[in-house]
Amino acid sequence: MEKLKELRFNETNIQLKDNLVKGSILPEKTTELGRTITIQGNSIIEGAVYAHKLEIQQGDSEIRGAVFTQVEMYVNSEAKGNISFKKSVGSANSIVSRAMNCNLMFYSDINAKSVTLYNTFVAGSIYADEIILQDCVIIGGVFATQNIDLTNSIVGTFNSPSVKVAKQAWILLPSAFTIEKIITIPGTKFFNLSLADLGSLYKGCKQSVNSGKIEMNLNTDEVKTTLTSDEIQKTLRSYTVVGKVLAADLLDFDKFQNHFLLTAASLGSQLLKNYDLGVNDKGETVTLTFDKIRNFFFDILNGKIDVQEINGNFDISDITGKFN
Repeated sequence: MEKLKELRFNETNIQLKDNLVKGSILPEKTTELGRTITIQGNSIIEGAVYAHKLEIQQGDSEIRGAVFTQVEMYVNSEAKGNISFKKSVGSANSIVSRAMNCNLMFYSDINAKSVTLYNTFVAGSIYADEIILQDCVIIGGVFATQNIDLTNSIVGTFNSPSVKVAKQAWILLPSAFTIEKIITIPGTKFFNLSLADLGSLYKGCKQSVNSGKIEMNLNTDEVKTTLTSDEIQKTLRSYTVVGKVLAADLLDFDKFQNHFLLTAASLGSQLLKNYDLGVNDKGETVTLTFDKIRNFFFDILNGKIDVQEINGNFDISDITGKFN
């Protein structure tokens, strides 16, 4: 990577290739507000970016400051390599990536009118009107004011008036919320990981007894609530396993280190040091790094790591004994 010396730089277009930008790319006059920034590959921008449109054609590319675009942030569908955004990314219109052969990583939140992401890891949450996710891992929540289309993805939770799910959906928190009933295509599986022993799985150790994934039934695990006021009535649907989680909490399973693992993932580049989850079966220290956590969740998503199904049987004396 060479230090940036010369750019094709004008009021409407900036092109970067094999460059290191030691600062921000921000408009200094009104004529630069309509500027398009194109990253052709192998470039790092150390500061914030403001553009009318931002296009990333190829990895390896990294933007370490916050990003905002007026029209679109777009990743070329043929892009390969690593593409990472270290701070929050926003757009007044759309954020789009259908690239299946690159490692696209957002270390913080995403906020736009519409968001479409394939094969992407997001450490924060997504806020938009319309959200389409395919083969993605979102550690935070997915919040849409209109609809969410979820295909074979892991999310922390979601909240939207309308949600469509295909293939598989994995939820990290006990509950998710909609207004309309979730639409699924035949054969769709819906799993909750709030009682999975993610700590042991991350370390490559044996999973704890009575831990595991919970396959949810979208009919029996739905809780329908009607909220009313003098002027309006609103129905909210909650898809939840909170009853099972409360029973497990009474048995005190030490949370399987899930909270620590998810917090380390969501903090991303804000961590000042690397933490660890202890040692594995070989006595080796298992560190929590962004890349390792990303690979871990994608291995679960792609079936390389098998999460056992939870055994819902327990002895009531194990619970009552806690209060003696």
